[in-house]
Amino acid sequence: MPTLSFDLPDGTTVTTPVTTLLNAGYAGRDQADVAAHVAELAELGVPAPKVTPALYPVAPYLAAQTDEVPAQHGRTSGEAEWALVITAEGVLLTVACDHTDRELEVHGVAWSKNAAPDVLGRKAWRLDDVADRLDSLTLRGWADGQLIQDGTLAELLTPQHWLDVLRERGLYEPGVVLISGTIPMVPGVNQFAGEWRVELGDPATGNTIEAAYRVRRLPEAIG
Repeated sequence: MPTLSFDLPDGTTVTTPVTTLLNAGYAGRDQADVAAHVAELAELGVPAPKVTPALYPVAPYLAAQTDEVPAQHGRTSGEAEWALVITAEGVLLTVACDHTDRELEVHGVAWSKNAAPDVLGRKAWRLDDVADRLDSLTLRGWADGQLIQDGTLAELLTPQHWLDVLRERGLYEPGVVLISGTIPMVPGVNQFAGEWRVELGDPATGNTIEAAYRVRRLPEAIG
């Protein structure tokens, strides 16, 4: 069971084990746009979800605060997302990068999300402290230094939506981490990058939370 540690703006640190890790998918607030995206992915061979939005259980040990992500091949990539972390001291909001095996994704989205870690920031905000301006928070992602995602939380289903889902499923408890799903990428970008950085920003305060890592190719297999 991994343990995550977050530095908060008031100078305190909150540490929590991860017992349950969940990745939301197809979680745009405009579900008509989501349906169009599902159709686009289907043309690329990615199977459509049975329902949208989707929620995929991921092995808890894949929740990581790391500077390096190992990869078996060159067709893996990240996604800028926010994350809810339920702790014994309340709900935290941080940034996350859902690294995904794109080769495996065509065989099953849930499989691909269990093939690489979810990288989380080392800082967080208490959800209550930013609850009045969530839609204005910014979410950005860079691949090899190129800005490829740039939006706000207004584009995604709200943290409250997912907290309600967790309560309905009996999963609102310390140790649960939920990753939000992502915003669109700039069309035509090369997302198979060797370095990733994602950032959650609060324009009201100028504060940001980031996670950054490099991708390290594993040695070639024998056999």
